[in-house]
Amino acid sequence: MEQQGQGKASTRAKDKYNAANYDQVKLWVKKGDRERIDAAAKAVDMSRNAFILEAIEEKIKRENEKPL
Repeated sequence: MEQQGQGKASTRAKDKYNAANYDQVKLWVKKGDRERIDAAAKAVDMSRNAFILEAIEEKIKRENEKPL
């Protein structure tokens, strides 16, 4: 039996991979906004994470295209 605090080997492997390859960003939104984001993402068949990342990329692109 596994000791408490030690997940399955596959979970540990995913966690190790994610820690090595991704940064984590915590996002705070007002009550109810998470549901709005989830609904908008679902409407275009995307995950919440993919939807937010795409929105950020679009904003960065717009800001970089603005003339000084």
